[in-house]
Amino acid sequence: MTSPRPRRSTQLRALLAVGPVVAPFVFDGLQARLAEQAGFSALYLTGFGTAAARGLPDLGLLGLSDMAAAVALVAAATNLPVVADADTGYGGVLNVMRTVRAYEAGGAAALHIEDQVWPKRCGFFAGKEVIALDDMVAKVRAACDARSDEDTVIIARTDALAPHGWDETERRARAYWHAGADLVFVDGIRTDEDLDTYLRRLGDLPLVYNGTARRIDELAGTGVALQLHGGSLASIVGAVADVFNRLINNEPLPTSMSFPVLLEVLGVDDALATVDEYEEAAKSAQP
Repeated sequence: MTSPRPRRSTQLRALLAVGPVVAPFVFDGLQARLAEQAGFSALYLTGFGTAAARGLPDLGLLGLSDMAAAVALVAAATNLPVVADADTGYGGVLNVMRTVRAYEAGGAAALHIEDQVWPKRCGFFAGKEVIALDDMVAKVRAACDARSDEDTVIIARTDALAPHGWDETERRARAYWHAGADLVFVDGIRTDEDLDTYLRRLGDLPLVYNGTARRIDELAGTGVALQLHGGSLASIVGAVADVFNRLINNEPLPTSMSFPVLLEVLGVDDALATVDEYEEAAKSAQP
């Protein structure tokens, strides 16, 4: 008798305890399956990418129902733990609690909420503003209390770096940690110098790093528990744009993946075999 698989939240906590985990950005089921096939141990459902997939900028145009549906779609396509962008939690304390429950129901193993004023902006856009520290502390505590699965990883993100600098950023990150967040996340780390400052000031806490300045093996022992690798998103979009530009210009298309391999990724043969099995069983059961 096989043992039941551990919950994906439990899997993620075990991975985070061992060392830095790298999670590529994905925003649909096909990308999730390709990332799993490539050997990643976790995925990041990007809010930027989810908005972009709908032809929208990441400016708070998607709400809870949009993102919860995206969580369910990606989680259903893979066996990997999914870390999901939950923006600001889509409101106050009660909204945050509802968001946590909706994300858990969709299959998220972890989610991050941020301290931006709504409507939020992508962490790398100018003009961000943050809510009062006490208001965010209340939201972090509410998120932790709302969990139905005690292993769901709650990540508290601060976007205070651009508008307020490092002293306020550190004050907020530590307050969110003391409020119960499992990981803290300073967004807007752009350069090697920013990353060095992040690790120097907050490296005693379990951190999330959203960037590509360092490889995952270079982050071991630094305090970074989770790296969200946004370079994958830009590369995916660039590859799609290249295909369309080649097509319109009657140029040869790249052949990095054959159609049979794509069918294998999507599990077409297994799906058809299941259909055949049930149809044969139905025929055999006929009197």
